[in-house]
Amino acid sequence: MHEPIADPANRDAATPGQGMLELGVCYYPEQWPRALWEEDARRMAELGLTWVRIGEFAWSHIEPRPGEMHWEWMDEAIDVLGRAGLKVILGTPTAAPPKWLVDRYPDILPVDAAGRTRKFGARRHYCFSSRRYRIEAARIAEAMAERYGRHPHVHAWQIDNEYGDHDTVHSYSEEAAIAFRAWLAARYGDIEALNEAWGTAFWSMRYNGFDEIDLPNGLVEEPSPTHLVDYFRFSSDQVRDFNRLQADILRRHSPGRPITHNFMSQNTDFDHHALGADIDIASWDVYPMGGLVNGRLSEADKARYLRHGDPDLVSFHHDLYRAVGRGRVWVMEQQPGPVNWAAYNQAPADGMVRLWTWLAYAHGVDMVSYFRWRQAPFAQEQFHAGLLLPNSEEDQGFREVQTVIAERSLLPSGEERQKARVAFVLDYDSRYATRALPQGRSYDASHVAADWYAALSRLGVDVDFIGQHSDVDGYALVVAPDLVIPDPAFVARLAASKARALFGPRSGSKTKDMHIPADLPPGPLARLLDISVTRVESLPPYHQETVLYGNTRFAASGWRETVRTGNDVLASFAGDYRPGAPAVVGNEKARYCAVLPEGALLMKLIEDCLHWAGVETMPDLGDLRLARRGRLTFAFNFGNEPVDAPVPTDARILVGAQKIAPGDLSIWI
Repeated sequence: MHEPIADPANRDAATPGQGMLELGVCYYPEQWPRALWEEDARRMAELGLTWVRIGEFAWSHIEPRPGEMHWEWMDEAIDVLGRAGLKVILGTPTAAPPKWLVDRYPDILPVDAAGRTRKFGARRHYCFSSRRYRIEAARIAEAMAERYGRHPHVHAWQIDNEYGDHDTVHSYSEEAAIAFRAWLAARYGDIEALNEAWGTAFWSMRYNGFDEIDLPNGLVEEPSPTHLVDYFRFSSDQVRDFNRLQADILRRHSPGRPITHNFMSQNTDFDHHALGADIDIASWDVYPMGGLVNGRLSEADKARYLRHGDPDLVSFHHDLYRAVGRGRVWVMEQQPGPVNWAAYNQAPADGMVRLWTWLAYAHGVDMVSYFRWRQAPFAQEQFHAGLLLPNSEEDQGFREVQTVIAERSLLPSGEERQKARVAFVLDYDSRYATRALPQGRSYDASHVAADWYAALSRLGVDVDFIGQHSDVDGYALVVAPDLVIPDPAFVARLAASKARALFGPRSGSKTKDMHIPADLPPGPLARLLDISVTRVESLPPYHQETVLYGNTRFAASGWRETVRTGNDVLASFAGDYRPGAPAVVGNEKARYCAVLPEGALLMKLIEDCLHWAGVETMPDLGDLRLARRGRLTFAFNFGNEPVDAPVPTDARILVGAQKIAPGDLSIWI
């Protein structure tokens, strides 16, 4: 079940570090001849790396047969790395259970939505709900923690690897069905309460007991949206419970060593805020090239940014995971060259590994670890670059890390990311709601949020992410592009604060039970806005609405709402259908957008709201992005032409120059 989440201000474990960016690498000693280990460790240290992650896929090497533990190779690997002066991040190996375990307990395997068991032969082949797998995961985690928990060279722990990768949060196994029924019984207590919440009177879907309930897959028609959202909530809680099981073991045997998990980009299958409460540092895996190809931008923009990446998607996730880690965030895997897993796998422009490293530091990251030390000449990731080529020659990424290390000495230490003036709400229940009821084939809440974030970034504004558990005091503007299920307690805190708020369409449109609010949307947000939403439309891409905002007409598409309001009408629809109807409304406290703003309309809306809230902005930066960390200002050019950075006349440039080349950066103080 959902539990309270720690407030971001509570920082109860010290972040390792020396007040300046630290660097590391991912290493797999079990994949290389023993004769290479000392040389690799020496070269890592000589390069200037201080952290090395190992072990997250090593279970079959530790325990090749049931109960037969082979620790000697890992003992030696940790000692070799430690003697070279490297600090080890040790991964629990539960993302890849060995074949003998699958053969002994086949019910640990996940089942996809089509009912097919997902077999052994890759990774992440387990179901979070498997009771047997939880026992085995706890057993191997405890064995590692007992052996290495107080080892002088083991300085941090990573639990598992990339929850959510390969669509593995949602399993439809019998074990998941059993766990889901128990979760529902705990949530609702009485089956009639569930029937009421799920609206089972609608299609004669009534249940007489929790044991009658199935998982929401393989149905003739779509399930009740509440059934589906509850399944998403349940699946998220299963991930958190699985993670917490290992976190508790590690804390017991390895006191004082911080615990992390490496999250992913563009994945909201589980609540990162909730899981973040159980770890000390949030980390994530940064792959901008694949993120671009598989991402939100148009094909024209993907072509334009082909070798530089989406200018905003990486920063979006740095800021998100900084919040998840309550101010503490690492990059556990930084792309150093082409990858192997995207639809297409282009190489980054020379200089981008350096740029991405400083981008991370600018957004509050304290340690960047590159994936991987040496490119593998075998198995699934042969095309995935490392810092070294398969023959141990230095690759481009290695040389760019050398540049970063040289530049690091030019910067003052101890500079910390300051609290922003703008807070950006990412609520996972609301994401589940739009996944269950998108109401339009092209609607993607993740893309909407990234577009809003990009508009803020183009205006030079730093952003903090928050959830509905967060305090909003000290923010001038709270931006919520898709707060579908607002928590009345969050709304009350927002109402009591001095912050102003901007809400996107669909905000407040559903209760926690996925019903239309009794007094119509925006539900609890009516405390802030005098509006009622009486009709919603999803619109096809071949149709465009016209919005009159000030004296300018803007095109809009995708979504439109009809609202009644006693507030000021700031923009209105100007097309053939209901001309003059409100498109943006507001008062002194809050504004609401009844259309899905994109492009020029979105930029106009965001700029107006920033000025309304008293937040200083820059002129549209185009392909340039700014970020601030303490006294330092960073400027990054994601475009294909040189640009002038807005360096104040009294500033001193520490890295780069005022004229920034494509794929380059400047840092000033």
